[in-house]
Amino acid sequence: MPLLRDADLATAFDHAARSYDTLVAANPGYHAHLRRSARRLGLLRGGAGLSVLDLGCGTGASTAALATVLPGADITAVDASVGILRRAARRPWPRPVRFVHAPVERLAEADVRGPFDAVFAAYLLRNTADPDAVLASVLRLLAPHGRLAVHEYALSGRAAHRAVWRAVCGGLVLPVATLLGDGPLYRHLWRSVVTFDTAAQLGERARRAGFEQVRVLPLPGWQTGITHTVVARRPSAGGGEAGE
Repeated sequence: MPLLRDADLATAFDHAARSYDTLVAANPGYHAHLRRSARRLGLLRGGAGLSVLDLGCGTGASTAALATVLPGADITAVDASVGILRRAARRPWPRPVRFVHAPVERLAEADVRGPFDAVFAAYLLRNTADPDAVLASVLRLLAPHGRLAVHEYALSGRAAHRAVWRAVCGGLVLPVATLLGDGPLYRHLWRSVVTFDTAAQLGERARRAGFEQVRVLPLPGWQTGITHTVVARRPSAGGGEAGE
């Protein structure tokens, strides 16, 4: 089965929107891990006065993590699936969040222009057709010394961690998703992990895009060696951008 891309992937998420949070809730540590990655942005004073972009916000789990960790930040949340985005917008938010329906490759057309003090991208890059182009776009959207956190299923490269991922998906996630009528989406999500970068390769991808102070940090629990946070910083104005 080929990976889903662009409109096909957005349509699959539209269909899965009704049950997406149910499957997420069965993932131990899912929300706590998002909050940990949000803290790893290293923003001070609860983000007061700062602008944060949540790329690929889904049903709002990543947005909620940002709102909890950074209660003073102004958050813009973007997703390509209108069905998923509607569920996110219906959540009760402690302060207004700007929700934007747009593919990550077409942010300017949706008037998402920055500069942002931080960008958070959870479970996004492996689902894009051109991750390098997305990172280049993020670099341009960030203010000088702006922070990036990529929270992603990116395997360690060890066979044991790959085996755990296959076992969890094959034994639990895919059977349940198939019963719910969303088998094609979750088969895509399983394959998108095993065909994507390892954690180290993802960190190197961020460096090639022009980011500095790149760190690849593990997450605990059953996702050890499976999910990582890649944190990085945009260089100061006039230096370090991709292509220079």
